[in-house]
Amino acid sequence: MSEHHESAAPPPGATRLALVSDCGNCFGLCCVALAYAASADFAIDKPAGRPCPNLAQDFRCGIHRELRGRGFQGCTVYDCFGAGQKVSQQTFGGRDWRTAPDTAASMFAVFPVMRGLHELLWYIAEALDLPRARPVHAELRAVQEETESLTALAPEDLAALDVSAHRDRVNRLLLRASELVRAEFPGKKKDRRGADLMGARLRGADLRGANLRGAFLIAADLTGADLRLADLIGADFRDARLSGADLTEAFFLTQAQVNAAKGDATTRIPPSLTRPAHW
Repeated sequence: MSEHHESAAPPPGATRLALVSDCGNCFGLCCVALAYAASADFAIDKPAGRPCPNLAQDFRCGIHRELRGRGFQGCTVYDCFGAGQKVSQQTFGGRDWRTAPDTAASMFAVFPVMRGLHELLWYIAEALDLPRARPVHAELRAVQEETESLTALAPEDLAALDVSAHRDRVNRLLLRASELVRAEFPGKKKDRRGADLMGARLRGADLRGANLRGAFLIAADLTGADLRLADLIGADFRDARLSGADLTEAFFLTQAQVNAAKGDATTRIPPSLTRPAHW
């Protein structure tokens, strides 16, 4: 899946910059380490650890410009939050799995762990940019430092790391930050956490300050909806219609979520993200 996705525009600050995917400095890890099944997102089955047949010897995608037309829409949506280049260039010191095959198994095991840590760092950095979340900023900075230290572990220690337990700790702080931010709309804090909104008709909906954490918004009609200051962490936006929707102040929204949706020139997105080329 290397050299495929719409990368987020680098936000200010070294931490956020390091969390933007740089496929040119990665050994195509998402194209090898991850498994996928033939579906609407992928044209073929591929087990974890086997290189995608479209991966070239220089670790670039051989059908990069044709991915959607060739049935690999899932590749255009995926984002590793910079974990690929971190594992390739720092954890393994620039040794690639082709010329140093003894690193392959360990590298492929470490990649999803690093990706999980980098995603957490993205959310933490965003929470630290939210002025209304200032009461928890000190705790967030502490957990940010801890998470960054985990990304520097040796390969064997990274592979053994319990990311889920660490994520639970971080998520408690992110939830507190979310509550502080969304408190601006005390009468509008719609709780749709984990809600099944697949195909829902939400055209023009006022969702300001809504809790949409983990909501299933697959193919939902959000045309013209107002999602400012909505918590969108983990919300599934696959094929959701976002024409005219306002997500400018929505938080915990990622590039992968935006890539998966159907927007256009009238869709307003946060400045830290990039408008997908396929919109």
